[in-house]
Amino acid sequence: MPSNTIHELFAYLRVSNAQQAIDFYTRVFGANERYRLTEPSGRVGHAELQMGPSAVLMLSEEFPEFGITAPPLQGLAGVAIHLHVDDCDAVARAAVAAGATMLMEPADQFYGERSCKVLDPFGHTWLLGHSIEELEPAEMQRRYTELMQQGGFEDAGSKKSS
Repeated sequence: MPSNTIHELFAYLRVSNAQQAIDFYTRVFGANERYRLTEPSGRVGHAELQMGPSAVLMLSEEFPEFGITAPPLQGLAGVAIHLHVDDCDAVARAAVAAGATMLMEPADQFYGERSCKVLDPFGHTWLLGHSIEELEPAEMQRRYTELMQQGGFEDAGSKKSS
């Protein structure tokens, strides 16, 4: 066990156009820009967005000269951000209206959440969800096992999620 304590964990996204990304995350998720650091050329080296009362999203433009690149716009990166909201249907509609692609329509899930999946215009996958019931892990496992025995997510009316 490490002797240091982790105090916070931040998602740090790399995007091809920081201003467009900030506009998207502000419009769709209600983020508020805390600050940004911009080089003389206009390229954003770092920006912080307040997401709700306690979450901070960090982002920067690509810096290929330092190995910092955005995910491909086509295809999916190996990571997704799960954003817990009041109404995933409303946020999903706003995301699609602002240019996101719906990957999985909102649906009630076995784990007690209504959720969906969108791909933002910058290549990042967002899992959007809100709680519909409180479940103990044992009940989630029971439901998950039943779902898998019935053929998994495909037969449950939704695409496999990441």
